[in-house]
Amino acid sequence: MTDNSFKRQQIISIVAIASSVTACSIAPGISPQSGLNQPISKIHTALQDPAKGQINAHLPPSVKVENPTFTVPDKFQGKTVYKVQPNNNEKVIALSIDDGPWPKTTLEMLDILKQNDVKATFFWVGQALEANPDLAKREVAEGHAIGNHTWHHWYRRMDEATAKSEIDRTADLIYKITGVKTSLFRPPGGFLNNGLAAYAKSRKDAVIMWSLTSADTDPHAKPQAFVNNVLKGAKPGFIVLMHDGGGDRHRTVEALPQIINGLKQQGYRFVTIPELLKMAQ
Repeated sequence: MTDNSFKRQQIISIVAIASSVTACSIAPGISPQSGLNQPISKIHTALQDPAKGQINAHLPPSVKVENPTFTVPDKFQGKTVYKVQPNNNEKVIALSIDDGPWPKTTLEMLDILKQNDVKATFFWVGQALEANPDLAKREVAEGHAIGNHTWHHWYRRMDEATAKSEIDRTADLIYKITGVKTSLFRPPGGFLNNGLAAYAKSRKDAVIMWSLTSADTDPHAKPQAFVNNVLKGAKPGFIVLMHDGGGDRHRTVEALPQIINGLKQQGYRFVTIPELLKMAQ
């Protein structure tokens, strides 16, 4: 082999290796600076580093973050769900978190969930989503399930056109920002007779209520009360209600690690609501 041939081979090898590393670290069309402004569909092997506000490659090259579609089994389409009876009465429980994405609180809760390897189900309010799209992208990228919680979080009675706008407008924005499609709907305040649930059922969404509340909207309660409410009331197949938005939720953030640790000590495994519905007897 001549010196020139050997040098050409070295150059070709170096270029090939550099191209491979770049492809594994940054998805096509994404620069480290512009990644947070891209839809989740374009983020393949990258996750947000909330401390730096940058995109860092934390996933193996073989893992690809797809645009999730949170469907529900046929038996739950157009139905109201409070809890599920899991096969073999397995000790599974689902944390549901409403009213975000919310500045600071959602970020802190995501960090806690990640540290404890727990996946939750977040029900987004359209206005909050519009204000905090990057938080939403992180929730999806980290494997949490997503539900629709209307645009304005209104409780009042609505005609069909208003209910349609509240739900469809939020669904459209969820898809625009994250690429997610979801058949999970939760009516604000749990109101089932103001027109929202009826419209959601006409879309064959599952209307997801809850079987256990942390009562974290009580303005006078201390965080330990939220912990006690959940740990004392937990049963297999229950859906727990908590909040990351709609107000100051620092007490919920304080209670969350204790809730997770306490449920784990009781032998519970955490699942998302779509996972829970698939486990129903």
